[in-house]
Amino acid sequence: MTVGTHARRVRVHVTGAASAAVRPVLEASRRPARVLAAFPAGIYLEVRTDLEPSVIAVITGEATRLPNSMLLATELPHVTVGDEAFVGDGSVELGRLSLRARRWWDPAPPLGEVDPALLARASMGRPPPCADPGFHAEQGTPGLAGNDMVELLATSCASGWLLGAVTAAERLVGLGPGLTPSGDDVLAGLLVTLRHLGVATGVEPAVRLAGWLAATVTYDARTRTTPISATLLHCAARGEACPEVIAVLRGLAGCQALEPALQRLHGLGHTSGADLAQGIAIGLGAVLALGGHR
Repeated sequence: MTVGTHARRVRVHVTGAASAAVRPVLEASRRPARVLAAFPAGIYLEVRTDLEPSVIAVITGEATRLPNSMLLATELPHVTVGDEAFVGDGSVELGRLSLRARRWWDPAPPLGEVDPALLARASMGRPPPCADPGFHAEQGTPGLAGNDMVELLATSCASGWLLGAVTAAERLVGLGPGLTPSGDDVLAGLLVTLRHLGVATGVEPAVRLAGWLAATVTYDARTRTTPISATLLHCAARGEACPEVIAVLRGLAGCQALEPALQRLHGLGHTSGADLAQGIAIGLGAVLALGGHR
């Protein structure tokens, strides 16, 4: 009996890759966490910390590589919602596994300098160099298609009307069902686009708008939406996103084929991909308008 109990307590040490976004939480002092959700390809842990991201996704290669995730090459342990875990001192203790990151990836890689004319052509469906035919926001059906607050957000961002943009953003936080409500996905796509394309094209008003909106949606996100979505909003506020979103921005910038990137993005979740694409479209329109390249 003693041998069996000891065997069950043996901890298996594994390594993997992790987003640089989770490094501050991993390297902080050891803290308790709990299993928030468990799926075959991913386990979400909520860490008791004031740092962000407060939710870390432990995933396999079949899952979307979220900006708050650790990627393992091994099978995930069997856990259930509410199970105890620990995060910090460089590792994640989950079930019988002790996980450490050996490699890191950047969830907010800069685009470099981008000619706004490329974005203008992409938005009109004309192929920029090294890209497939252009950006069509109507692909897929966003969860909040036709929503008044989404429309207000788009028109306010394009015109630079800060009050309208902030008002719409506040109303959209947590709007819609699911682990990542549609309103949050739209906002995440918008924040990442404003920050990356604004910096790449030198459109400072877009970058400032990203800052204001980021402060608005992250101020009390933990109380207004799901823990997973609140963490992803904090990531988006820093320009951090999954590779599918970054690939679309690179496609708009003429760095890779756009159409395949859009197709991969629209394949995410039930409506998440379409919602993120809608936010990207709003951000693209705002960057062009604020930069005088409508």
